Amino acid sequence: MIAQPIRIVPLHPGPAAAPVTPPHLTYRGGPLLSAVQVVTAFWGAEWLADEAPLLTQINDFFLFILDSPLMDQLAEYSVPGTQIEHGSLAGTAIVTDTQPGSTVTDADVKNLINNGIASAKLPTSTANSLYVVYLPPGVIVEMDGQDSCSAFCGYHDSIAGAIHYAVMPYPDCSGCVGDLHVLDALTSTSSHELCEAVTDPVPGQGWYDDANGEIGDICSWKTKKVGSWTVQMEWSNKQSACI
Repeated sequence: MIAQPIRIVPLHPGPAAAPVTPPHLTYRGGPLLSAVQVVTAFWGAEWLADEAPLLTQINDFFLFILDSPLMDQLAEYSVPGTQIEHGSLAGTAIVTDTQPGSTVTDADVKNLINNGIASAKLPTSTANSLYVVYLPPGVIVEMDGQDSCSAFCGYHDSIAGAIHYAVMPYPDCSGCVGDLHVLDALTSTSSHELCEAVTDPVPGQGWYDDANGEIGDICSWKTKKVGSWTVQMEWSNKQSACI
C-alpha cells in the first residue's frame, strides 16, 4: 500500500523537465471504473446566477468527452474482467442548501457528497460512479494541510474505497489557469482527474507509478483538443508518451 499517493493537479509550472525516472504505470490490483458514470455537483448559489453559463459548458463538456476518443485511449489500461469503455453523465445538481465559506475542507466535500446521496439530491453511488464537485469563485479547498491555488488545482480520492470523487476549485489564480482561459483550464483539470479516477479510483491501488504518480501526473499541463474541448494529454504505456 502506497503512503499518500499523488492524486492532485499541480500548479502550472511553466516549462517542465523530463521525469528523472522513465514513467511506466503498473497495475496494483485495485478497482477501475469500466464505464464511468459522472455526476457533477456545483456547490454554491453562484452557479444559479453569474456562473450558470459556465455550468452548462462543463456539463456539455462531459456529455461530449465521455463518448469520445479520450476514453478510447484509456482502453489500454483494461485488465482481465474489466474493460474500460465510454462513460456517461449520470446526473447533475446545484447544491445551495449549504453555502461554502471562503475555505472548505476535504471533509466538508465528503459530507456534501454523503449528505447528497442520503437525501437523494445526488444519485446513489455505483461501482462506476464519479462525483465531481465544482466550487464557485473565491473558495479555497484544503486537503492534507495544503490549499488549492497554493499547492494544487484539483484532486480525486475515494470515501472508504467505495465512493469515488473529484474536486475542482474555480481557477481564479494564475497557477491554475496558466496560459488558458477559465473554461479551458477547467476542462483540462477535469480531464486530468477524470482519466486518473477511471484508471486509479482508489489512489495508488489501480494503475500507478511510484516515482511519477498517476496517468495524468506524468503529463500535467500538456494539452490538446478533442473536438472543440481542451483536455490534458495522458500517459500511454504502449506508446511511452503523453498522447
